[in-house]
Amino acid sequence: MKQLFKPYIFKNILMLLILLLIVKLVWFVITWIWLPSSGVEHVGQKGGKALYYRVKLTPNESSAPTKPTKLPTQQRGSIDDIILLAIYNAKDVTVITVKHKGKTKVLSRGDDINGFVLENAGRNFATFTKSEKSYKVMLFKGKGKNNNTAQASSSNAPSSASNKPKKVAGEVVDAGDRKLVDRSLVEHYAKNMDDIYKNIGIGELKKDGNLQGFQITFVRKDSPFSKLGVQRGDVIKSVNGQEINSYNAAFGVYKNIGSIDNMTLVIQRGNEEMELEYEIN
Repeated sequence: MKQLFKPYIFKNILMLLILLLIVKLVWFVITWIWLPSSGVEHVGQKGGKALYYRVKLTPNESSAPTKPTKLPTQQRGSIDDIILLAIYNAKDVTVITVKHKGKTKVLSRGDDINGFVLENAGRNFATFTKSEKSYKVMLFKGKGKNNNTAQASSSNAPSSASNKPKKVAGEVVDAGDRKLVDRSLVEHYAKNMDDIYKNIGIGELKKDGNLQGFQITFVRKDSPFSKLGVQRGDVIKSVNGQEINSYNAAFGVYKNIGSIDNMTLVIQRGNEEMELEYEIN
């Protein structure tokens, strides 16, 4: 009969079991002698930061002081930021040119700039309203600071100046195909709009109640304007290609008149359209 196990294999297995039993007995003795009978010893690390903080939530305790947040202050527009450059004030129309923060703008009655609403204008001033207050802006003369003031609403300012036009240095010379205009004349009228209306009248031209353009109503005799070749009844069509069919267009040309060297004025005289050429030097 054949044996299932060889004797030497059984002997080796038995020796291994005895060896494991001896190792376990030795480990039991070591743990019984040197390790504590209960709990685990732990040495805490000094200097470490706590991971959690105590917070008191009782309602009677005052909360930690907080740093107040500074809100950005709003910039309020000032009437002194508005410079009044020119005024056109007719019976039913008020149009002005102002300069605000380096930009020029044309305003009619009811328009606003920087929150100030244009209400009216006199010979040398314009009135604005803002937050139920009225402000007067004086016409800028090119020297000093603006004399803009807050005031109670007023209608008209007293005027002691004469309506008689002043004598202005400079000539207009007819050179045949064009008119030669002294620059001193242009510079004067660019800064003194009131003197323009003392020498030439310009009225609205309307159709069905809508503004179509502007028409010359009179030309003062012996004035520089009488030498420009325009007549009463002429309709101004365009200046240097810019159609003059609104106050914005008209004042847009006027504010740049001091910097041009040549000008082409297109007018309608009766049924005929004419071009008038000017050279400014």
